Amino acid sequence: MEEESMEEEGGSSSSYEAMMDDQNHNNWEAGVDGYRQQPPTGHAQAPLGDRPLDRKGPRGQQQQEAAEEIQMVPEANGLLRGCDSAAAKGGAVAAATININTSTSKFLMNVITIEDYKSTYWPKLDSAIDQLLTQSPGDYIPISYEQIYSCVYKCVCQQHSEQMYSDLIKKITNHLERVSKELQASPPDLYIERFNIALGQYMGALQSIVPLFIYMNKFYIETKLNRDLKDDLIKLFTEHVAEKHIYSLMPLLLDAQSTPFQITPSTMANIVKGLYTLRPEWVQMAPALFSKFIPNILPPAVESELQEYAAQDQKLQRELMQNGFTRGDQSRKRAGEELTYNGSSTCASSRGYR
Repeated sequence: MEEESMEEEGGSSSSYEAMMDDQNHNNWEAGVDGYRQQPPTGHAQAPLGDRPLDRKGPRGQQQQEAAEEIQMVPEANGLLRGCDSAAAKGGAVAAATININTSTSKFLMNVITIEDYKSTYWPKLDSAIDQLLTQSPGDYIPISYEQIYSCVYKCVCQQHSEQMYSDLIKKITNHLERVSKELQASPPDLYIERFNIALGQYMGALQSIVPLFIYMNKFYIETKLNRDLKDDLIKLFTEHVAEKHIYSLMPLLLDAQSTPFQITPSTMANIVKGLYTLRPEWVQMAPALFSKFIPNILPPAVESELQEYAAQDQKLQRELMQNGFTRGDQSRKRAGEELTYNGSSTCASSRGYR
C-alpha cells in the first residue's frame, strides 16, 4: 500500500511539474508578445523567463488571466484546451506575417522599372508631344492633360527624370530637324510665310509642353542642371531652325519691307519679334527693321536729325500714294488750318460762330 501511495504521489507530482512547465511556457509566449508591442528602451532587462510574474499590476493580471484560460483539461479526442489558445496565437502571428507580405508586394507593384517606363509611360508622353508639336492654332487635341501630368509626376518620383529629359530633348530635336528641311525646300515667295507658321506653331506648343513637364523642371532641371525647361526648348529652335535660315530670311524681310504690304503686317511683326526673342543680337543685322516693331532699339532722336526724319516720312507718304493710297477728302480742314489759309474774314466768322 505504501508503494502504491508513493507511486501515486510520484505520478501526481510529475503531472503537476509538466502542467507548470506548460503554463510557464505559455506565460513566456504571452510575455514575448507583449515585449514585441513595446519599443525597446535604453536599460537592459532580464530575460522574460527569469523575471517573476507580477500579479499586482495590469501586466501580471493579464498573464494570470491567460494562465487561468489555459487549463490543461483533457478533451474527448485526447487534445488539450491549451493547444487551442496556442493555435490561435500562431494564427495571429501568421496573419500579421501575411499582412506585412501583402503590404510589401503592393509597394513593389508600384515601382516603375526602366522597362515599364520605356514600354508604358514614355509612349504616352511621346504621342502627346507629337500632337502638341503639329497642332494648328485653334485645333482641338484629344489628349488628357491630367493623365500626361500624372505620368510625368510618377516618373519623376521613381527617379526617371534624367531619362525622361533626354527623351524629350531628342524628340523635339528630331521634329525641328524635319521642320528645317521643309523650310529649305520652300520657294522664295512662300519662305517667309512658312517660317512664320513654323515659329508660331512651335511657340504655341511650348505653352502646353512646359506646364506638362513642370514637375520635372522643378525637381530635376532647375535643381540639378541649374537651367529652365522653356529656355532649353527655345534654344533648340534657335540652333536647329533659326540659325540655319537667318541669312536666307533676312534679305527677304528687307525686300518685303521696301515693298509695302508684300506680306501682311502681322506676319512681319510676328517674325521680327520672334527673332528678337530667340537672339536679341540679331538686331544688328537690320536695326531699322527691328525698330519698327520693338521699342527702344535705336538710339534716342536728336535735334540735328529732325530734317532727316521728316524726309523719311515724306518718302513713306509718296510710296503709299504710288500704291493707290490717297490722303482722303482735303476739302474738310481743321479749324486751325482754315484760320491759316482763309485770312481775317474767316477769323471774324469763326469768332461770330462762337
